[in-house]
Amino acid sequence: MTPFHIIMALVLWIIVGVLISHHARRYVGITLEDFYLANRTLGGFISAMTYSATTFSAFMMIGLVGLVYATGVGAYGFEMTYLIFTVILLVLFAPRFWCAGQRFNYLTPSEMLSDRYDDPRVGTVMALVCLVMLVPYTSIQMMGIGFLFSGLTGGALPYYSGVITMAVFSGFVAVWAGMKSVSWTDAFQAMTMLFSAIILLFYIIYVFFGGPISFFSTVENRTPELLKMTWDIRVFIGLTFPWAFFALTNPQVSQRMFVSKNIVSLKKMIIYFAIFGFIYTIITTLLGFSAANVVPGLTDPDGAMPALLVRVPTVLSLIIFLGIFAAAASTLSSIALTLSSMVTRDVGKVVKKNISEKSEVFLGKATILVLIILCVIFSFFRFDLIAILSAMSSGGLLVTAPSLIGTFFWKNGSAKGALWSMLVGGFTTGSLYITAFIHLGEVTWWPSILGFLVTLSIFVGLSLIDPPPKSTERFLNAVNQEMEKQGFS
Repeated sequence: MTPFHIIMALVLWIIVGVLISHHARRYVGITLEDFYLANRTLGGFISAMTYSATTFSAFMMIGLVGLVYATGVGAYGFEMTYLIFTVILLVLFAPRFWCAGQRFNYLTPSEMLSDRYDDPRVGTVMALVCLVMLVPYTSIQMMGIGFLFSGLTGGALPYYSGVITMAVFSGFVAVWAGMKSVSWTDAFQAMTMLFSAIILLFYIIYVFFGGPISFFSTVENRTPELLKMTWDIRVFIGLTFPWAFFALTNPQVSQRMFVSKNIVSLKKMIIYFAIFGFIYTIITTLLGFSAANVVPGLTDPDGAMPALLVRVPTVLSLIIFLGIFAAAASTLSSIALTLSSMVTRDVGKVVKKNISEKSEVFLGKATILVLIILCVIFSFFRFDLIAILSAMSSGGLLVTAPSLIGTFFWKNGSAKGALWSMLVGGFTTGSLYITAFIHLGEVTWWPSILGFLVTLSIFVGLSLIDPPPKSTERFLNAVNQEMEKQGFS
């Protein structure tokens, strides 16, 4: 694949994305709700697509394909467990987030925690935890595209060209029109991700295997080891447990529980996401099995998808490349927008309480640019620290789970319990990951589990000692009343 092919495909694709973003800007007002939550007016399909595009990053077509290539059905079990838990958490929490947002006009999950526990420091700590854990993870999206640029062109397009392209496009989408822009371009990107993957799968099955029956027969006969569960149970639990809470602990997706225009749209979001996630997971798993038979013997499993792409027609390879770019871009712009809203509302407003709404919007846009620049710096220098922190991201964000669950399901949860559980739990989890990396040469399965147990113990223990805020009943009653009003028991 020549640089000309990639550049022309990206130019055409970005033009479409910019036009969508420009059109979205026509419907955006000047308030914080307009910028960060699209004024809570997204319909079911757009809500589902922005949720899907934000959730399924470039990891699926690169990382999961490679993981299946190397370990077989264990990787499928890992990803499907995540999907099942995500749907369950959405069913349990999405109506409650949405009802709380309607009653109290929350912009961020951390703002909701501050109000529920009647202490702004709780939201500030959550915002800082998310910043520490998500900025390096966001940088990985840029790094992935940089390596893809370089790998597909044999180095003709340098690594940094991919990083800069990703940064400029994602930053523009987020700053230009906020959530409306991000959600509409996410819908475009989600469909690009899904249909490009479907086209590739059909091409490989029919061209390389002769059809579905021959495909499954080949996998069974040539690579039977991939059909056996070979994952160590400790590794499976250690990797799956933090990701099982992804829908709750990752603010870029939990914030999307606020954006639906009504409860019907919220229900459609959950249904459409479940369908999208199931189809996309099956497709990427089958692509992993395909790669194991078409390009066997790779020393680097993450190279399975690039190795497949050089064996398909240029046009198809470009379509898949755009699908991977779309997945990374949607994740990057969504995280940048969400983190900027948390910095603005949960850090900036705590520092300066009387800040105007116009100033908050300006601060949010400036924060997006700063975050993008910071991610570019991480990506350019390729610090070893990124490897540690990206592995820590899901386990680190897990320390917010007890406080978030307690927000709705444990009225005795206290501010001290929430505050100190996230502080101590986050420090403990990070220290365990770093210790494991230094002494064992790899990140093992246990830091996230032990960190979560420490967090949970502190949250419960301090909450039993410290009385809950007096405003707890007001919050829970308001949410329950809104739930009943919307037809939930």
